[in-house]
Amino acid sequence: MESDMSNVSRTGKEEINNATSQTTFGKSVESQAQIQDAQASPDAGGEMLNIYRLEPIAAPDDPRWDNSPGHGTVVVAARTAGDARIVAAAGELDFMEVDAAPAEDVTTVNASAFRDDKLYTVIEIERHRGDVTRGVLDGAIAVDTIRPVQSD
Repeated sequence: MESDMSNVSRTGKEEINNATSQTTFGKSVESQAQIQDAQASPDAGGEMLNIYRLEPIAAPDDPRWDNSPGHGTVVVAARTAGDARIVAAAGELDFMEVDAAPAEDVTTVNASAFRDDKLYTVIEIERHRGDVTRGVLDGAIAVDTIRPVQSD
């Protein structure tokens, strides 16, 4: 019996499988934008952006709202529809921003209602605007999305 815990197996005479793929990460528009945002100064404008409206589509009694509270309709300037979800989600409070992290280096941004296509839809309302900055343009995003698990 082998002592390694790998789920990779070799059958036949093919090459050894090292559980890697030729997939390259960080090549999508959203990934490239996040990399550029991290390297750019906050006032580096001049980028052509689109305007998107994020609207809740799930019923008010949908159980998904229990995990990700909604914020109503929000309008954002973003590069793509996927980036619009990222921009809106960035407006929410994250565990990484308070002294309440569930574990080291764990973010809650992926749990945002804006990232769930069953809760929110993204509608493009304008294209190629150079007079706006990437971010939330209209709508209120509450920062109280982190709820304590124990009541005081």
